[in-house]
Amino acid sequence: MAPMDLDFRMHAERTPNPNSVKWVLSQPLLEGVSSAYFDVAPGADVSPLAARIFQVEGVAGVFFGANFVTVTKREEADWTDLAEGIVAALKASVSAGESALGPAYEPPEVGESGAVVERIQQILEEEIRPYVAMDGGEITFVGFREGIVEVVLQGACAGCPSSTATLKLGIESRLKEELPEVVEVVAL
Repeated sequence: MAPMDLDFRMHAERTPNPNSVKWVLSQPLLEGVSSAYFDVAPGADVSPLAARIFQVEGVAGVFFGANFVTVTKREEADWTDLAEGIVAALKASVSAGESALGPAYEPPEVGESGAVVERIQQILEEEIRPYVAMDGGEITFVGFREGIVEVVLQGACAGCPSSTATLKLGIESRLKEELPEVVEVVAL
């Protein structure tokens, strides 16, 4: 057995989504990408860590941020049954020196370009993403068509009871304030 990194620490934080818990790590998790999301168990060559976490019965989603993992459970699962297995998976991965993402991981394609799209992406990146990351979530820009901004909410934001309010009152109002071309923001 490999020796455990004694400097490694983690703690759990509740999120607005009762089906998601954010596990904050004392060390960086990702290199070269800002986030990664899995709603089905990937192969270990795509993500050794997500593959380990999905082995815990009841896990429905795994989202990686810079230094955290948000785990989403199935509705019928109970956190008291899942927490020990999730902690064990995280510790085993760190002890083994595994990367969160494997060599077969491919980041999703980036959307179109243009001045409006660049400004939308800048606002999402600089203003919105840090806010949703605090709650264990992520927002990904998908596209901008005929005044409609398309995004994907991941991690704790996916299925969160307050995600509609976040989308309409937060994200949509901020983008409309800055860009008159924006008519609506929709989550895919």
